[in-house]
Amino acid sequence: MKTGTIVEEGFVYEQQTHLTVSKTSLFFVGDGFTAYDSKGSLVFRVDSYGPYGGDTGEVVLMDAVGRESLQRWEGFAGERTAQKPLFSVRRSSMIGRSSMTVEVYRNGGEEYQIEGSFGCRKCTIYNAEREAVAEIRRKVDACANVVLGKDVFLLSLKPGFDGAFAMGLVLVLDQIQG
Repeated sequence: MKTGTIVEEGFVYEQQTHLTVSKTSLFFVGDGFTAYDSKGSLVFRVDSYGPYGGDTGEVVLMDAVGRESLQRWEGFAGERTAQKPLFSVRRSSMIGRSSMTVEVYRNGGEEYQIEGSFGCRKCTIYNAEREAVAEIRRKVDACANVVLGKDVFLLSLKPGFDGAFAMGLVLVLDQIQG
């Protein structure tokens, strides 16, 4: 399986890893996510704000002129001033197909496909060889055998896939879903 670092080497796991992702709702300007590993340790925290937030450490998904894009989204590392995007996501142009294409600008221009429904929390990320590298699905409480709400879901990462990149894709999918 061809994978590797896209965002940060520290988030490329040697073994299959399951992160519990929770969508958080803040009282005022936006919402975000938290992601915990199987030991309950916080791995990612993302606060996402609209284009008019004041904090310079915010995550904003916008098109080139500062609006949410309808067909294409770009991902940057940190602030995007004077740097090229790490990746872009665009909807499939095929009618009736619920998939998206992810183009990575590092690592020789890798390409990924996202198929399924993020809104239903059931989608898979495939590499160019059509191998599943990550999966988003509803989380089940093992003790009560109950499916949790859509705001808490599982992000399963195959060995060697960049978890920070996967979380970036979760942000984009959430923005697309609206």
